[in-house]
Amino acid sequence: MRIQVWHAASSKQNPGRVEQLCEGYLDVQEKQRANLFRQPTSRNQHVIGRGMTRRLIGELAEVDPRQIEFGIQDYGKPFVTSPQPAIRPFNVAHTSGLVVCGLADDPHDSDATVRLGVDVEAMDRRTDPAIAQRFFSEPEIQHLDHCKNDAERRRSFLTIWTLKESFIKAIGTGMSTPLADFAFDQIFSERPTIRMLSKELDAGQQWQFSVFTPREGFIAATAFCTGEKTPRPLIEVKRFDDVV
Repeated sequence: MRIQVWHAASSKQNPGRVEQLCEGYLDVQEKQRANLFRQPTSRNQHVIGRGMTRRLIGELAEVDPRQIEFGIQDYGKPFVTSPQPAIRPFNVAHTSGLVVCGLADDPHDSDATVRLGVDVEAMDRRTDPAIAQRFFSEPEIQHLDHCKNDAERRRSFLTIWTLKESFIKAIGTGMSTPLADFAFDQIFSERPTIRMLSKELDAGQQWQFSVFTPREGFIAATAFCTGEKTPRPLIEVKRFDDVV
């Protein structure tokens, strides 16, 4: 099993080469939605996220990216509905200056039990302790309290945050799932682990997580689950800018 995580720099002002290419893959509704964004940076992130997803899935499935159709789950998570060869787990995340797209490269992993989530954050984003006190679980708050210095505390906060975001995006519930209902351990290891603190989340599933640096100044995380015990997937991180 292999998961590809592609990343592309997004412009904070006028659309660049990547935005212009990605916009050519969008359908009418996606273009209309893009034009609703007031801030150029938000529009650029939307265009790259959708266009990059279409391009990558189209290449893997050997279909025209413009022919791919999407549906939306109850809490807003998109998924591929057709054509059949293009159906596979994927997820998109963005932050100021960067967009990431994670996808399974095997169409046989398109079963509904397969869950994939990704998140990315800029390392210079705000890490107010009050945010952790409000949203994190007690074990995670204790971890932050025991950090030796501000640098370690910032790194810990962003690692926990991206892991949490990748998980709730994988299960497709977004912020409707309280972030304090689960906790992450061994956050700086190659294999962070999750503890379900709510019985509603504990379904005995085998979750696998990874944290990595897609490029300087950013941190990203992936969450993956098949509903059964499977070998740890190979995570391949690639620059989308270099192939377009």
